[in-house]
Amino acid sequence: MDRLSSVRQQFTPSRINIYFSILCFFFPPVLGSAVSFVFNGGGLWSILLIAFRKRRFNIDPAMMVLTVAIYAYCAANLVASIVNNAITRDASHLIPLVTFLFFPISYSTWSITRKTTLVRIIVLSSMAACFVALFLAVFQQYWLGKRAEGGAGNAIVFAEVLCLGVMVCVAGALSGIERRRIALVCAALGGTIAIIYSQTRIIWLALLIAGIAVLLINQQKLRGRNAVRLLLLLLAVGVVVAAVGFQTISGRVDFLRSDWDALATHGDHTTPLGLRAALWDIGLKAFHEMPLFGHGVGATQVLIKQGFQDQFGMDAGFSHFHNGFLTALVQAGILGAVTLAAIFVVAARNAALVLRNSTDPIERFGATMIVIVLITYLTAGMTGILIGHDILDSVLMVFLVSGTYLASGRQAPLAEGQALSLATEKQVLPPTTEEQALPSAIQ
Repeated sequence: MDRLSSVRQQFTPSRINIYFSILCFFFPPVLGSAVSFVFNGGGLWSILLIAFRKRRFNIDPAMMVLTVAIYAYCAANLVASIVNNAITRDASHLIPLVTFLFFPISYSTWSITRKTTLVRIIVLSSMAACFVALFLAVFQQYWLGKRAEGGAGNAIVFAEVLCLGVMVCVAGALSGIERRRIALVCAALGGTIAIIYSQTRIIWLALLIAGIAVLLINQQKLRGRNAVRLLLLLLAVGVVVAAVGFQTISGRVDFLRSDWDALATHGDHTTPLGLRAALWDIGLKAFHEMPLFGHGVGATQVLIKQGFQDQFGMDAGFSHFHNGFLTALVQAGILGAVTLAAIFVVAARNAALVLRNSTDPIERFGATMIVIVLITYLTAGMTGILIGHDILDSVLMVFLVSGTYLASGRQAPLAEGQALSLATEKQVLPPTTEEQALPSAIQ
């Protein structure tokens, strides 16, 4: 009986949420698409829990406004398929939108977790993911002789989700929420090196912009002696990154310069930069053909293949136009692009309100998570995919759900008899900084 009681205690609602959260933040760079199975599986399970009244639908204003924007984007894609009489053709491409539809459902079940517990899960899981990602990147770079792609199977996706993990570690160290600051700095450095080994130039830019944003958000804690420490730390990190990644960085910069010369001088569209320029040209022409509702989500590959043949005499195929908003314009027209932009605008507004009005470190951390994911996705989406990839879609929802809850939400009550005692929940993670009364600056 004691053993059975112990097993039951391990699978209480709060503990299940803890395990689920760990997987959602650890899996993306390490096991790639596994995060999609976890998040979508959690969404399906949440629907059952709400249907059987094991959970309560948690209605927070910030969540509801964001839900409206997300659902409007999904509706725009559905309308595009209906207008083009292509529901049958587009059915398989519309199914992934279910990930976005899970947003309010997942929010309602995720928000039963205490904020202090969730924020430490996010930081510690991201730290562990950075260390494992570094190991995978080094192995792939030096033993397999290829660009680091971690467990994502794609160097760009690997770098993008790892960028989020690195920035979470930086935000955790600067905010003082987690006392293991040295470990967080080392994890962020390791993750940065792994991103360099991925050779994904656009994420190098995203990492820089997001890093500056996190520093600005926490600037009040970086004054006087702390500012000197931070400067010395940044200098040390810069030296390590330059020493480890100089050859890779200089090589990728030379490739970019060579690609630009080939495109500008000879009109060569066979290079990575040339292919992107061709895709943008094909996409703009396709948008002008159907500006309001687009061609439907299932027409992209056909349009691209036909465009390369007709306009450039090339046999090339891609699944998207290497620009997130251009892809949305082609697939769902102006309506799709506007609703997609609305998701990011609403999320940015939610974060800005919290950062302007709140001094609570956990709320500010949640808002920082939103800022991090918006900067990373929008920067990467300029030359790559914004949404429409199973890993990226799931990770976007993971960050928007947890970030919105931490920044603007309230903890949802459990059904009677399901609540986990505070003492039991504390067994899963070490004491929080609130309980330790730790200083909030880097030491």
